[in-house]
Amino acid sequence: MSKIIKTEAIVLRKINYSESSLIVSLFTKSNGKISAILKGGRRPNSKLSSVVDLLNHIQVIIYKKESRDIQVISSADLYSYFPNIKSDFTKTTYAYAVCELVNDVYMEGEVNELMFNGLVRILNLMNNQEENSAILFIKFFIFFLKEIGYELNLELCKICSKELSIELKPVPFGNEGFICLSCQSEHKIQKINESELFNFLSCLKNRKKLNYVNDKLIESAIKFLLNYLRNHLENFKGLQSLEINHNYSGGIKNV
Repeated sequence: MSKIIKTEAIVLRKINYSESSLIVSLFTKSNGKISAILKGGRRPNSKLSSVVDLLNHIQVIIYKKESRDIQVISSADLYSYFPNIKSDFTKTTYAYAVCELVNDVYMEGEVNELMFNGLVRILNLMNNQEENSAILFIKFFIFFLKEIGYELNLELCKICSKELSIELKPVPFGNEGFICLSCQSEHKIQKINESELFNFLSCLKNRKKLNYVNDKLIESAIKFLLNYLRNHLENFKGLQSLEINHNYSGGIKNV
């Protein structure tokens, strides 16, 4: 027996299916991630293909049947298509990366309204603000880690549990967290200037003003977060969306 679902959704992914249809991955407010088919979505006269498009924030009506893996989209209306994102290559890259992150990690039917709201919020910020989209992506990544149960610990040394501060010059300890200056000396770890990464991530996590940032520091933060998530989720292989960004493809692709 089918039931009708009416909910808000973000279109995370879409692929061609048959000669005329599309299969899309939606992150919905009320039902979590749903895979659904848009019948006739590839036809030139399809009224819904431009509405159910990648990144779009929509209201969708779905016929859901528990016995099938792919549900059926009945209709959809557009809230926002984020035009400023789609007209800017860098914004598009990081918006795609946000959607890919959610799509790859969340299971079908896994509901998290706070994550949905965070997804809508970060896309709106990328669309409306002049803030660096890579930094917005990192902010979302930190929030994302907390919501999936792997919050980044920037409060305590990974080895001795001493409270961390910028004065202790914390540096990354593998892909697990950060360690203090004393533990660095004890374990003979030498990482010159990598305490900048701790300060950068700590400011973003705690919503403090950034005094200094450059492309290299942003790249280091993204590398660290990707490896941190890999360390906790064996099946996570990275984000293909970032590989097309010419600013970071060389530094992130093969991490």
